[in-house]
Amino acid sequence: MNIKKHIPNLITLINLFCGCVAIVFISEANYEMAFYMVCLGIFFDFFDGFFARLFKVSSPLGLQLDSLADMVTSGVAPGYVMYTLFSNSAHELGTNPAIPFLGFIVTLGSCYRLANFNIDTRQTDSFIGLPTPANSLFILSLPLVLKFSDSLMLLEILTNQYVLLVITLCSAYILNAEIPLFALKIKKFTFKDNVLQIVFLAISLVLLLLLQFGAIPVIIIFYVLLSIVNNMFLKK
Repeated sequence: MNIKKHIPNLITLINLFCGCVAIVFISEANYEMAFYMVCLGIFFDFFDGFFARLFKVSSPLGLQLDSLADMVTSGVAPGYVMYTLFSNSAHELGTNPAIPFLGFIVTLGSCYRLANFNIDTRQTDSFIGLPTPANSLFILSLPLVLKFSDSLMLLEILTNQYVLLVITLCSAYILNAEIPLFALKIKKFTFKDNVLQIVFLAISLVLLLLLQFGAIPVIIIFYVLLSIVNNMFLKK
């Protein structure tokens, strides 16, 4: 029995477990622990592919497991958070009990992206559209921004159902948009081949130190904008 070939799949299943635990915490309105569990799941999601390449045991099974695990951690969890944000917000869109379910548009967009990613041969060294883990971190950070921010204006913005609807629709769109985005996975251990990643990680670290949870949405938006600027230079 080749144990090595099962290690990446085991790591993927741990990602799935983290996503399941995150959903439980969301149901208990413990958004901070839910965020940490999603972060842990994304951590394992990063390393399953790394070990699959390291041990040269990549397989179609691993690819499918990866998408199914991501569907929970980076699809269902953020959709559930948007559902709770709609439920707890002011009723600008009316008191229709169906309104909060609009939050699961994020889950639908994530599902479509994950399925499309598996058959899109263009996304080997970079991404087209925002990766589901990045989108999940963006959404999971919103209730934490509300909890730890003293800004009344920010509170009003993130409890406005129209704003939440715009965030939801933009989230589903950017997941599947034809926008090339650079990958953070390091395949060659040289500075020259990872300048963009290093610059992004360095600036992200500074933002995290300064803004803490409030840095997460800023970092994700910065990631998209940096990718767009990088694409413009590559075309020249």
